[in-house]
Amino acid sequence: MKSRGILGKIYIFLVMLFLYSPIAVLVVLSFNNSRSRVVWGGFTTKWYRVLIESKSIMEALGTTFILAILSALFASILGLFGAIGIYSMRRRNYRIMLFCTNIPLLNADIVTGIALLLWFVRFLPLGFSSVLLAHITFNIPYVILCILPKLKEMDVHQYEAALDLGAGEAYAFVHILIPHILPGVLSGFLMAVTMSMDDFVITYFTRGAGVNTLSTLIYGELRKGIKPEMYALSTILFFVVLILLILVNLPYERMFSKRTIKKKVNIEK
Repeated sequence: MKSRGILGKIYIFLVMLFLYSPIAVLVVLSFNNSRSRVVWGGFTTKWYRVLIESKSIMEALGTTFILAILSALFASILGLFGAIGIYSMRRRNYRIMLFCTNIPLLNADIVTGIALLLWFVRFLPLGFSSVLLAHITFNIPYVILCILPKLKEMDVHQYEAALDLGAGEAYAFVHILIPHILPGVLSGFLMAVTMSMDDFVITYFTRGAGVNTLSTLIYGELRKGIKPEMYALSTILFFVVLILLILVNLPYERMFSKRTIKKKVNIEK
């Protein structure tokens, strides 16, 4: 039994090493004074200064963040009501809609990108708005699939009891339903932000002239070679996401449990 435990720990360690060693190399290269990826030229932070002074990178970074936040926000709202609607369906219709929700996730990005391109060329000029609509479109299924498990865990009788005790549908929705599924909504929002920032194929097909995100900017510079300031930018993005995940996951469960207990006590009274 001890040998199995040791082997299991070694296996997990190797998996984590395989996942995070490339990121560790990226972080180290962002502080390398040399442009070479194989020669250590000493510790420096100049690539972070070059990153801040680069107008094209800052514009692409701003576009990426605005696009990610807006698309995730709209996708979270639409996905929330979509998940509630799917959950309220009968068993057969529920399975059909769940099957349809999974299709965009399994579909190749290039197929989705070309399909959206043909749609936008016919009805909408390519630009920031077309990219935003495209990101909202492929983010909605992720939000729905993050919220549905929380809806299954929720006790529906609490919502019905609130209505029986005189609460309005809007009040019960905000104070009973939302607190129960809020972790799923937040997970879907973070997933949508991550997928939006990470996407290249769909953005490449649906963007217009003058619209650049980080992914398309890096792709355009591949012929010249990746600049060291891109290592610095990737390092900053990694730690921002890491801090965000820590802030969301650590304190929220206790706050959520306390709020839920207070709401239950108020309803019983």
